[in-house]
Amino acid sequence: MTYYMVPRRSRRYNEYRPVGFNGGRRMSVDVHASPEEYLITAEVPGLTADDLKIEILDDVVTLAGDLHTEENGEGDALLQELPQGSFKRSLRFSEPLDAEKAEAQLENGLLKLRIPKSEEARPKTIKVKAS
Repeated sequence: MTYYMVPRRSRRYNEYRPVGFNGGRRMSVDVHASPEEYLITAEVPGLTADDLKIEILDDVVTLAGDLHTEENGEGDALLQELPQGSFKRSLRFSEPLDAEKAEAQLENGLLKLRIPKSEEARPKTIKVKAS
């Protein structure tokens, strides 16, 4: 997997930020690789399956969603630290992915996404014939 950094210009100095950074809350992810597949675990507390959107295009996986907080209707809020709004995180892998066989599961605020590597990207074993 590769992480791409893009420049962001400001008046004082040049900064770099990862692709997929939405300027506010950043979705925490773990990525594990085996010879056959990738396993992405993302922290998505308080979200339902309907709140999440997963797209796989070639070697890029995009996780997106909307965070909504319920208003209790008891006066004006004095402090709001819970994240709100939409978010998006894109990860680019070094090998093509098989989107047709991908599986996603949401349990206890954790999204587990299994994406097999494309057949061309998997290691091949070739038997040597003796003559």
